[in-house]
Parts: sequence; structure tokens; C-alpha cells
Amino acid sequence: MADNTIIVVQARMSSTRLPGKVMMPILGKSLLYRMIERLKMTRHKTRIVIAASENAADDVIEQEALQMGVDCFRGSLNNLLDRHYQAAKQYNADTVLKIPSDCPLIDPRIIDEVLGFYFAHPSEYDFVSNLHPATFPDGNDVEIMTMDCLEKTWKEASRILELEHTTPYIWENPEKFRIANVTWNTGQDYSMSHRFTIDYEADYQFIKRIFEELYPQKTDFSCDDILKLLTDKPEIYNINAKYAGVNWYRNHLEELKTVSSLNTKLTF
Repeated sequence: MADNTIIVVQARMSSTRLPGKVMMPILGKSLLYRMIERLKMTRHKTRIVIAASENAADDVIEQEALQMGVDCFRGSLNNLLDRHYQAAKQYNADTVLKIPSDCPLIDPRIIDEVLGFYFAHPSEYDFVSNLHPATFPDGNDVEIMTMDCLEKTWKEASRILELEHTTPYIWENPEKFRIANVTWNTGQDYSMSHRFTIDYEADYQFIKRIFEELYPQKTDFSCDDILKLLTDKPEIYNINAKYAGVNWYRNHLEELKTVSSLNTKLTF
């Protein structure tokens, strides 16, 4: 397939809740290293680009990318939509995957599943994700878009939220884009009950423990392997259980519902 598929991993050292989280150590390597290691396990042919900011603090991320043998793009600190677009443009992308840098437990099989759906429906969709609605455990975030879709978003989006998070303009304007969503084929929804992403110290301790338990025996451990471990050792699940279901886009959706409700009441 001639399609040039780019995985853009946006990373920065100035995380608000847990500064420097991408460089925190996991089994002797950085959290970012462990995540990129998992992204390289996808079956589909992709090119991984770490998109860091131009801030000097992110020099360490560029150095880490060099050591991992992946490309690094430097762009705007706060306008992540521009950073994402410019990175994709520089590497002549046809298809662009947005993978957050705070998902070191992401299952490459889930990435392949979403990519497989996208490529099985050529030219049918502008945007395919597994987040709207989400059913996979939080931290398996995959958003795929055509370059045309990303460019249209880059030209039209203007709200701070849309610039900071790259894709809200797409999934909040379904009339402008052909959108599809991939749900977990088990029929279950673990998105609110299981948290595999990192924003807090407890998340780091949880992720570190998962790697310590599973990685030595199986470097490509799956989402199912993690779930089984948590069933066998519920004390691990409890490390960051209080943050399950907490993330920016769910909070944003709740805010939208509140605003919509208020507007509806005001019309009567």
C-alpha cells in the first residue's frame, strides 16, 4: 500500500499535573522509550515521529528520540494542533495517527485493529478512532485521520480547546467529516473503570508495577494480559483506581452537556 502512515506522538516535559512524566524510569528506560517500543510492535507499516515543543526543556526528548532511532519534530508548545499538522506535513503523511505520549501501556494489537478498520474502508472515512465513544481501557487511545482532514481542521479550528487537543474540532463537527468509531469486540466497556494512562504519581506507580510484573516474561504483553493480572492481583488495580474515568475529554463532554441543558432551559 502506497499510503504513508505517520504516528505522531506529542510529548513535552512541562506536563501540568506530573512534570517530566515522559522521562520517568520504567525498568531502566524512560516511560517514553517503553511506549515507543510498543508502538514499534504494530503490524502495519508506520513511521513514528515524536513531536516535542521548541522549548529547551524538551531537548532531552529529542535526544531520547535519537537514541530510540525515531524522528523528532519541534514545534509550538501550546498549539498542539499546529505541532501535529506541521509534523505530518514535514514527513509527507497521507494518514496520520494521534497517539498521546502518556499511554505507555497501549496495546499494539489495538492500534492494528483500528488501523485495520481504516484501511478496510479506503476513502470512506476522514477520521476513525476508538474514543467516541470509548470502550477500551483508558490509555489505549487511537485517533486516525487523513491528511486532508487534519489540514482542514488546522485551517478552521480556533478555540483554545481545539488547538490544545488537536482533534475536538473533528469529532464535535460530525457534519463536516466522515467519522467512524471502533469499539471493543468483547462488547464490554472498560473505559471508565480501568486507567492505563499517566497524569498522577499513582498512575506512574501503577504502570511501573505492570511492567515489572509482565515485561520480563512477555515484552509484547497485551491489554488482556493486563486485565488478567489485575484480576489475579487486585491490589495493583487499586494503586490508581481513584482516578479511573478521569480525563480531559470526558470532563469536556460533561461541560457540553451542562451548557446544552442550560441553553435548553433558557429557550422555554
